[in-house]
Amino acid sequence: MTRIGVLQMTSGIDPAVNAETLVGAIGEAGAAGAAMLFTPEMSGLIDRDRTRGAASIVTEDADPVLAAVRAAAANAGVWVHLGSLAVRRPDGKFANRGFVIDPAGAIRARYDKLHLFDVDLPTGESWRESAAYVGGETAVVVDTPAGRLGASICYDLRFADLYRALSNAGATMLSVPAAFTRPTGAAHWHVLLRARAIEAGAFVVAAAQTGVHQDGRETYGHSLVVDPWGEVILDMGEAAGLGFAEIDLERVEQVRARIPAIAHRRAIPPSRPWHDRLRPQMQRRARVRGMVRLERRV
Repeated sequence: MTRIGVLQMTSGIDPAVNAETLVGAIGEAGAAGAAMLFTPEMSGLIDRDRTRGAASIVTEDADPVLAAVRAAAANAGVWVHLGSLAVRRPDGKFANRGFVIDPAGAIRARYDKLHLFDVDLPTGESWRESAAYVGGETAVVVDTPAGRLGASICYDLRFADLYRALSNAGATMLSVPAAFTRPTGAAHWHVLLRARAIEAGAFVVAAAQTGVHQDGRETYGHSLVVDPWGEVILDMGEAAGLGFAEIDLERVEQVRARIPAIAHRRAIPPSRPWHDRLRPQMQRRARVRGMVRLERRV
């Protein structure tokens, strides 16, 4: 059994305040015996005022939140999956980047969010992630005390092919740090996370943002830990704070032996439209009808 911590946050527009929350949670998780702590998407900054927010987005090596988390992980002797930070790329654009940090404070893995969220909601709320961010290009797995971790971020949850690739690469835990909006969270959050756990026969850990943020947006909360059978073993509701769950890595082997879906996966060839497949048959029928008409004329 491995004890993990899950931090549910209401990140604001001041990275220093958010860093203080993260450092406190890392220390508390270590003191509670957690081997690893998971934090939400955009743990260091949530600000939809792009001009104001851009002033706080710096390169990875200059990011004060990342530096504070690395130091806190080393002090507490725990692993941290820092769900994501907004990071300035060398080309001046931004990446939505997650980090896996070990108990020495070293970065073991980085993951840039592959799928960017652009949408206009019926509530009038508009999200345009691609206006400032560049999507990643590769899937990432990394070994941790909680198993082989497959990384993803928020909107990635809707793309099953990513999780297929991660579980094919040996992931036994899928991490989905998120800042789901309230309408989409209420409709899809639980069912999608449970589906990903069932499909992969893996644990899913989803640390989430929650509540009303300083920039006015509202997020759904309900940070979850789901076991490989699809059972929810932690649901943090809507209050910000720290939760814990026990991970039994043998559960993955048990479920995968019971339903060996990963071993049964097959490559699916591209499908032609149905009318393309019928066309040769229709052409043959047309030729036969033409021959019949010709015979009748004779």
